[in-house]
Amino acid sequence: MDFTFTPKQEAFRQEIRTFLRERLPDGGPGWNGENEFEFARTFLQKLAPKRWIAPVWPEEYGGLGLGLWEQVVFNEEMSYRGAPVTNLSAVGYLGPTIMMYGTEEQKRQHLPGITSGEVFWCQGYSEPEAGSDLASLQTRAVADGDDFIISGQKIWTSQAHYSDWIFLLARTDPDAPKHKGISYFLLDMKSPGITVRPLINMGNQAGFNEVFFDNVRVPRSGLLGELNRGWYMATATLDMERSSVAGSSGSRRSLEELTAFVRETKVNGRRLQDLPLVRNKLAELWIELNISKFLSYRVVTLQERGLMPNHEASIVKVFNSEYGQRLSRAGLHMLGLYGQLHPESPYARLRGRFERWYLISAAITIAAGTSEIQRNIIATRGLGLPRN
Repeated sequence: MDFTFTPKQEAFRQEIRTFLRERLPDGGPGWNGENEFEFARTFLQKLAPKRWIAPVWPEEYGGLGLGLWEQVVFNEEMSYRGAPVTNLSAVGYLGPTIMMYGTEEQKRQHLPGITSGEVFWCQGYSEPEAGSDLASLQTRAVADGDDFIISGQKIWTSQAHYSDWIFLLARTDPDAPKHKGISYFLLDMKSPGITVRPLINMGNQAGFNEVFFDNVRVPRSGLLGELNRGWYMATATLDMERSSVAGSSGSRRSLEELTAFVRETKVNGRRLQDLPLVRNKLAELWIELNISKFLSYRVVTLQERGLMPNHEASIVKVFNSEYGQRLSRAGLHMLGLYGQLHPESPYARLRGRFERWYLISAAITIAAGTSEIQRNIIATRGLGLPRN
């Protein structure tokens, strides 16, 4: 298998690298919360004139119509440089879904705001009793004349406290089987009856939120696609979410920095890189990093052939999220006690990256479908094993 990029694709890679060197501080923003979001918003405004917010989108919708491998190049370089990631769900999942299922009016209303970097979206899928088993969701949408009235709760809603709109799933036919009777809605976050409560994670970040809907009225124009067919639309976006090709590039930057650290650091007069346990662990991590990259490339190859990756995307999701745990844990061990310091400490090693990553890595194996659920998908859809 030859994954060599074409000269044109490599030229595009160099263009991206030059752009990022000029417009990003080394390693991206080194803070969290409000400042990080404002930095990301400003950065998107720099991408918009180049149509780089959604470069793979068709030109008529504000993209460049790039191919999948150009998208791989773009994602790899952005991830490697730590470019701020925001509005990802709108670009990667919602936008393509609107293109597939939306009316012309919905396309005109929502797509330009995404590619201009002016309208931010969040994803309203998970609920307190419907996470990995998403089809058990209980948020209701009841038809009332020309409107729907939405009541219920969503949880783990990333960036809801910054978002202008939300795309969500709600049950519109409570008597249908749980995978049916679900519809897909587009809702203005300023609508009366919406309450957002931040959730603070172990890394002291307020990225997640609870979102409550108290008889929120949404016009029928907010219904995306066919009534009661929202589940089938959502599963397509979930497959897109799990098939990320950028994960290994961000890990590569961290592993490079860790490798440089052990080359330069001595303990009791010996360089860390000369310790067998350290050398063996680094070799193992580099091998796994390449496995991660090529698993992702396999997914892109399927997409290029017009196929929708399913269990293949789940393989990538499991491997990448669990690799992040192994890498962050190894990094903490190699950095020693200094590695446990918060990024704001002047004594933190490697900007506190591994301390922060270690704290949030447990959640990564839960977000976008737990590893247990992904393994079930791999077993049943990939290996053909029985469900029971």
